[in-house]
Amino acid sequence: MPGLAAPLIAWYRDAARDLPWRREGFGAWGTLVSEFMLQQTPVNRVVPHLEAWLTRWPTPADLAASPPGDAVTQWANLGYPRRALWLHRAAVEIRDRHDGVVPRDVDALLALTGIGDYTARAVAVFAYGDRHPVVDTNTRRVLARAVEGRAQPGPPNRRDLEAMEAELPADIAEAAIVNAAAMELGAIVCTARAPKCEACPLAAQCAWRAAGYPASEDRRRKQATYEGSDRQTRGAVLKTLREAAPAAVPAFAIIPEWPDAAQRDRAIDSLIADGLVEAVDDHLRLPGHPAS
Repeated sequence: MPGLAAPLIAWYRDAARDLPWRREGFGAWGTLVSEFMLQQTPVNRVVPHLEAWLTRWPTPADLAASPPGDAVTQWANLGYPRRALWLHRAAVEIRDRHDGVVPRDVDALLALTGIGDYTARAVAVFAYGDRHPVVDTNTRRVLARAVEGRAQPGPPNRRDLEAMEAELPADIAEAAIVNAAAMELGAIVCTARAPKCEACPLAAQCAWRAAGYPASEDRRRKQATYEGSDRQTRGAVLKTLREAAPAAVPAFAIIPEWPDAAQRDRAIDSLIADGLVEAVDDHLRLPGHPAS
């Protein structure tokens, strides 16, 4: 068994958080929805939204039958609301191309709207039990430290998959556990800013620890300040439309108190360009909802 696999498997069996998508029988659709929601959003915010989403739309066909604006409304404050539109489009594609069943093949998953290499492999591995390396930001940090002796990973590239592949056991079930364990370790122990090295199952073989924890350049993209940003303005516009849905709202009544009118108009224009908002005469509405 590869060097990291045995300690990761043993640790994960004792320490893994009880999360909905890890429970028996959760299903490929639930896994896909969870992966969309988990992109750039903390787990504790995702769980209640995920449960509400799957209660409302338990299958891809259920979501596909609803207007895309309903998906944007249900997305609520998860952030990056284009993900809601992408998930709706993916549901339509699953209904129309795959008879309503989330595909198992990685290439077929990659052909769906909004699905990249990580999400496609995550669904294939965690929902269907196939053997592939699955690499997210947390995995890359664990590999950088434990294997390469660097504090932070470099820019993402295909070598990340090769590095993870080298750590996977031949056994399919154990390979899935190692994939999940590496992500979990990076999320709760081998964290970016305050790693808990004394609690790490890889401490005895960690190359970074053995080298004395040398610093390395942190080339992660920094999150822009939210307060006062265009992203905050976009969120305020969408909040107004969600609260009014399915009705349309006169353009003049969209956050009229916003201190920067030019920023407000720019946010509305960008939301229209992204397909998150529709303009009908002098009203705005969420996509797919009838004008009022």
